[in-house]
Amino acid sequence: MVEKKGIAVVAVGGNSLIKDEKHRTIQDQYEAACESMHHIADMIQQGWDVVVTHGNGPQVGFILRRSEISSYELHEVPLDYCGADSQGAIGYMFERALYNEFHARGMKKPVAAVVTQTIVNREDKAFQNPTKPIGSFMKEDEAKKRHENDGWVVVEDAGRGWRRVVASPIPQRIVEAPAIRSLIDAGFTVIGVGGGGIPVIELENGDLAGVEAVIDKDFGSSVLANLIQADLFIISTAVEKVAINFNKPNQKWLDRLTVAEAKKYMEEGHFAKGSMLPKVQAILRFLEAGGKQALITNPENISRALRGETGTWIVRE
Repeated sequence: MVEKKGIAVVAVGGNSLIKDEKHRTIQDQYEAACESMHHIADMIQQGWDVVVTHGNGPQVGFILRRSEISSYELHEVPLDYCGADSQGAIGYMFERALYNEFHARGMKKPVAAVVTQTIVNREDKAFQNPTKPIGSFMKEDEAKKRHENDGWVVVEDAGRGWRRVVASPIPQRIVEAPAIRSLIDAGFTVIGVGGGGIPVIELENGDLAGVEAVIDKDFGSSVLANLIQADLFIISTAVEKVAINFNKPNQKWLDRLTVAEAKKYMEEGHFAKGSMLPKVQAILRFLEAGGKQALITNPENISRALRGETGTWIVRE
């Protein structure tokens, strides 16, 4: 009998399913999913109860592009439904990959994917200042037409054309967190909070309504980790460890960080806005809301990192 290690939330990047520009098909993505889920299965076999969360940026982009190309014949797909579509498709990939991995190992472990909604504050300042580019590049006249007819916020993107931008609000609560916790307690491996969750707002009567926005998947995963009282929060990324002075002659890999040290390095500008910074910020939110410990490493080194051989551990003190 394997000793139980606790509950872990493992956030997998949506870009991890696309190795390069030549490997973007569904089959390519599934094969990449199988690689990641192999490492997750190792963790589960060692005694961890796992919730797998994931990004969906490229996949939502593909759905939007198909929607735009076919708009002369079919209705376009709203952004929140694009998020739901991608959750279902990636959830299916991960479910099947894990099922087959468990079967190969002789493990009787059920898997379930949960379409997940994330409540955001309708007064979040991000809605007044949308910055997240989505969808295809457009010519200026088309962009202005979409602005006038559909209310899109559009910006010129570094000489490459015009793009739509939407808000990226801070997640407040995961609607399906109790269901995810119940599934974990019942012995399931769960896939949820895809793309940070489908952003919804609470109306005055308590109903939920979808909004045109995107949520950082690490922030959404952090909120879930706190709500289900996870023992460990792992962000799986492209690097084995976190570094300061990254890509400089004095680069230094970090084995362990306290909250105070992480904040100091953030203030000194060591973590890039588009890559490591949101990951560290999400982990700090988890730890400051009561989380115990967190880990950043790449998928193939998760097992080694859990044995203390690599990865960057972030702890409260």
